Formats: sequence, structure tokens, C-alpha cells
Amino acid sequence: MAWLILGVAVVTEIIWALSLKWAATHQSWSASAVPITLSFLNMWLLAMAMRGLPAGTAYAVWTGLGAVGVTIFGMILFGESLNAIQLGFIALIVVGVVGTKMFAA
Repeated sequence: MAWLILGVAVVTEIIWALSLKWAATHQSWSASAVPITLSFLNMWLLAMAMRGLPAGTAYAVWTGLGAVGVTIFGMILFGESLNAIQLGFIALIVVGVVGTKMFAA
């Protein structure tokens, strides 16, 4: 169950980070409320996942997959670019997350 909660936290993390960029382009109080609300939800979900997972494992997976997701969706939604070297390092993050999951206690 902790891994499922962590997965939801990762998705929330990605949406939160992308909402920061969105809010910066809209510059209104209501637009600012979205990332603020998501940040509280995001932290709560991560804390719930840490009840059943080691803190380091949960945090590594959360930040790693969050960074990968924001990179991918930043390209799709905002037209951000990624070169081959960056893609290689993003792949290393994925390898690290998979290894962390595979060898988690």
C-alpha cells in the first residue's frame, strides 16, 4: 500500500511542479492557489508513504520520478527541449529508481 501511495505522491509532485510554471504565466491569486494546495497534498502523501517505507527510499523514488516526469511533461506541454546527453542522464535517474525499488527492504 505504501508503494501505491508513493506512486500517487509522484504524480502529485509532477502536477505540482508543472503548476508552478503554469501559475507563473497566469499571475493571479487563483492560479497561485493551485500549486500551494498541491504542495500540501504532495507532502501529506509523501509522509503517508514514509509510514511504510524507509524515508531515504521513498524520497529517492519521489524526487527521481518527479524530475523525470516534469522533464517529459515539460517537453510535451511547454515545448521545452532535451538533448541526447540530458536524455542519458534522465535514463540514469530511471535506472537508479528501478534499482532502489528492486533492492528495497
